[in-house]
Amino acid sequence: MDASVKKQYLADNPPTVVRLEIRPHFEALTDDQKLYAHYISRAAFSGTRIVQRQISPESEPIFDLILALHRACSGDWKSLASKTGVAEEDVGAFLNYSAQFLGNGGNYKGFGDQKFIPRCSTDALRNLAGVSKECTQAFEKAMSVGGGIFETQNPAFMHLGFPEQGHMTTYYPDSPSITKAEIDEVGQCLEKQKLLLENTRLRKTSDGNFEVLIASGISNPPAADRDLKDATEFTMDSGKKIRLVFGDYLNEMAKIALNMKKAEQHGANETQRKMQEQYARSFGTGSIQAFKESQRLWIKDKGPVVESNIGFVETYRDPACVRGEWEGWVAMVNQERTKAFGKLVAVAVPMISKLPWPKDFEKDEFLKPDFTSLEVLTFASSGVPAGINIPNYDDIRQNEGFKNVSLGNVLSAKAPNEPIPFIAEHEQDVYRNNFDLAFEVQVGIHELLGHGTCKLLQETEPGKFNFDHANPPISPLTNKPVTTYYKPGQTWSGVFGPIASSFEECRAECVAMFLGCQSTILQAFGAYDANQEVGDVLYVMYLLMARMGIMSLESWDPKSKKWGQIHSQARFSIMKTFLDAGQGFLELKYTKDDLSDLTIHLDRSKIMTVGQPAVEKYLQKLHIYKSTADAEAAKKMYDETTAVDDWWGQKVRPQVIEKKVPRKVFVQANTVVGDDGKVTLKEYEPTVEGMIQSYAERDV
Repeated sequence: MDASVKKQYLADNPPTVVRLEIRPHFEALTDDQKLYAHYISRAAFSGTRIVQRQISPESEPIFDLILALHRACSGDWKSLASKTGVAEEDVGAFLNYSAQFLGNGGNYKGFGDQKFIPRCSTDALRNLAGVSKECTQAFEKAMSVGGGIFETQNPAFMHLGFPEQGHMTTYYPDSPSITKAEIDEVGQCLEKQKLLLENTRLRKTSDGNFEVLIASGISNPPAADRDLKDATEFTMDSGKKIRLVFGDYLNEMAKIALNMKKAEQHGANETQRKMQEQYARSFGTGSIQAFKESQRLWIKDKGPVVESNIGFVETYRDPACVRGEWEGWVAMVNQERTKAFGKLVAVAVPMISKLPWPKDFEKDEFLKPDFTSLEVLTFASSGVPAGINIPNYDDIRQNEGFKNVSLGNVLSAKAPNEPIPFIAEHEQDVYRNNFDLAFEVQVGIHELLGHGTCKLLQETEPGKFNFDHANPPISPLTNKPVTTYYKPGQTWSGVFGPIASSFEECRAECVAMFLGCQSTILQAFGAYDANQEVGDVLYVMYLLMARMGIMSLESWDPKSKKWGQIHSQARFSIMKTFLDAGQGFLELKYTKDDLSDLTIHLDRSKIMTVGQPAVEKYLQKLHIYKSTADAEAAKKMYDETTAVDDWWGQKVRPQVIEKKVPRKVFVQANTVVGDDGKVTLKEYEPTVEGMIQSYAERDV
């Protein structure tokens, strides 16, 4: 690989390592609450190897290598350098790589889906691994499977995506010849059977048939516990067969189910205990219907002291956007910060009425959810988000509700003196001073009023509709009756396919930009300044979105012309919307040909008159296309708004790569049950060594 191309794949040097501060919130729990949190934490972390297997074949052996090297030197990395004759600089490079690996759950970025590789040489790492037989075996395996530890000859393999496009994926294991068309055909066949696919992978067999691998802690669950009972084989229209195979991630799922059963014993109420029972049933038998029941109970568990969710939740990393990545988290509620989100929920209904679409395209009733600010104890996945709005099931969201959470100690975690590229020098102070609150307001609106809105016009069953089919709603885009809607059995993600997740994130971000201008919402967060037409917090919200749009280009691959991260794709399109609004609202200024002095200039006096109206127009299209299942028009528009031309790709992107700030990786605490049956918390230093030690002592 050319050195200039390889540069973008090198591991962060060093990564930004921060600690998720949790002790005061954990220590405030009762003994029973601590045990409840402990067992859910253990269940979440027991899925560590599942995440790795969902990323790449080499991720798990790399993990084994990191742990084996830690054991070989008992965490004394300087002694390892001395013992193996490897330069301390190379050992340091491997430690930096290891911390980034652990923070991303594997060797592809959790935010960007791009492989990263050590800055040390292959020989240096081989010599390090020579310290013991265990290390040597792990190194050799990691080098020989998948794409190995280092760069591959084919740059496309350095990115996650469909196999037929030359990309890496393990959602379709041992299936290099599987095509997108085949993946879609299997999905359509199983959709007719009403089998949900979040906890599955798909394998193409040597005879051209297919196996659906279902995650379960039992290899042959009783038919009564399966979603499709005793049905295990199906024939598609093409004549090819599909066979259901249980027991994917068998050992891990069994441990997870056991820990959820233990958590059940410490639930604070009957709802929590039933919820944990359904989780355990789902993870043991592979039943997604049991998982859906756990989510219904989760919604009903109002105002818990210990909040959690766990399972195959987000479908961002499956190229088809159907299969979920493992994630599990447990957190403590921050009552003080939750008050602000409670105020936002209180004004939600009047704020929804201000959104740019008729009531026919909005849910008949806004089911006011819990919206809490959480302090995270454990978040086991390929990354830690700032906010969450789940469950993702359309039928539950539309008819029963959802929950929102903001992750407070994630939002507040930062490294000192972090640079802020592309923000003009004279704007740095106002940006720094208002960033935390601006981001919190944005995340709050995004999760509650972004993901929490939108009626899907559906034929819920043959001949039955959730709208007046005889007199369809009038589209504000065409001023004509709508002609498209969701047919029986269709889901939002199934209809919109690979663009679904990014499209929805874009819609939610636009809701945040649009409603963020409302003084009522800003007042709820204490962010309204009556002395300014556009206060600093609102200004920084728009400035932040413009900057994130530019920084998003890191996640766009110039070789494949593919976006590797759904939020990045969304934010780039919103930044372009700001630019296309014209009238000097957003300008990118520079004097040097290489754009090395490029800075953002956003006219705060035009946010209300130019910026917000531009967002409003874009948001209306995003919403109506989603509501009416108009995937064809949606894809055409979204392809245009997220397109990266030569100026962005060849001029701006190199500056983004040059100035990128390493994404944070979080050192998380462990919990241990002592001989007295009580739980103690162990925290670790916010260093690369501390990150590795936390995993070494996690025993997963």
